[in-house]
Amino acid sequence: MTGSGPPTAGPGRHRLEIATDQQIRLDLLIAERLGLSRTQAATLIATDKVRVDGRRERASYRPHRGEAVTVEIEPPAHRDIIGEEIPLSIVYEDEHLLVVDKPAGMVVHPAPGNWTGTLVNALIGRGGSLSDEGGEERQGIVHRLDKETSGLLLVARTGRAHRLLSSAIAARRVSRRYAAVSWGHLKEDRLTVDRPIARDPRDRKRMAIVQGGRAARTDFVRLARFDSVDLLRAELHTGRTHQIRVHLASVGHPVVGDDTYGGGGGRRLLALPPHRHFLHAAWLGLRHPITGEALDFRAPLPPELASSLAIAAGDPSLAAHPDPLDFFGFFDEHGIGLARSDTASGD
Repeated sequence: MTGSGPPTAGPGRHRLEIATDQQIRLDLLIAERLGLSRTQAATLIATDKVRVDGRRERASYRPHRGEAVTVEIEPPAHRDIIGEEIPLSIVYEDEHLLVVDKPAGMVVHPAPGNWTGTLVNALIGRGGSLSDEGGEERQGIVHRLDKETSGLLLVARTGRAHRLLSSAIAARRVSRRYAAVSWGHLKEDRLTVDRPIARDPRDRKRMAIVQGGRAARTDFVRLARFDSVDLLRAELHTGRTHQIRVHLASVGHPVVGDDTYGGGGGRRLLALPPHRHFLHAAWLGLRHPITGEALDFRAPLPPELASSLAIAAGDPSLAAHPDPLDFFGFFDEHGIGLARSDTASGD
């Protein structure tokens, strides 16, 4: 999924004018204005890369109206992205594109802290062409999935395919549907959350509902209601960072196992592995960017999520089902499942 909030500032000198007496700490001001984490901003201050009207100040300093803050950001050291022999589940492949079923725990592209072991490293290791539209570190990557989200992801082999796929996603001509298990019970079987998302101003590692953020819409359909959780189908109309997770948390029903947005307490109840949340990109529909052929891809729940769903439903046999999502009507274009739910709707 694409990022949101203010874009991260690139290398060079950045000048921040203080127009009002905001009484905000220097490190927080730099983080918010330049799209950095608070730690990154504090590091710039500590390494003498920040001046307030030409003088050094501490991270706790609160700039005044009329002052100017200059920030020097050095270009990152170049790193070669190496190919690695990492097994991948390839759902579809031709000379224009790939569809990968990404496992949970795999980062999509290299970045500080994750220069190896990513999907891009694995794709380079397989050989064959990859689009360079996104730069060396994001070769072929058209859209992203969070590290602990599993499922279907598009990869472009050529620049033309990359541009056309990106345009199709922006125009909402690509259908992306996720299976999620959320805490508690939605009030209705269908819910649309249309709330803007941006970086959380209090924690740059999180996203949040923020007035003035980027527009974000997700449609949810409840497929089953169990004792403590709901099985949902979530359809993206936009692709903001952590969109489904933030939208569910915003209505009081975070994704089970999601430590970041309040659902981590349910991991033990449903026997999820450490750090795993119940979110899986299960259904991807689009037209081939070159041939126009209608493409429909489906990824069954991985074993750990199938087992977790069986526990939620109180039915051990579901863990051995070829695809429990099919059992609950996930791939039914119109209907609502509820075949195994305790009640049809409401609390």
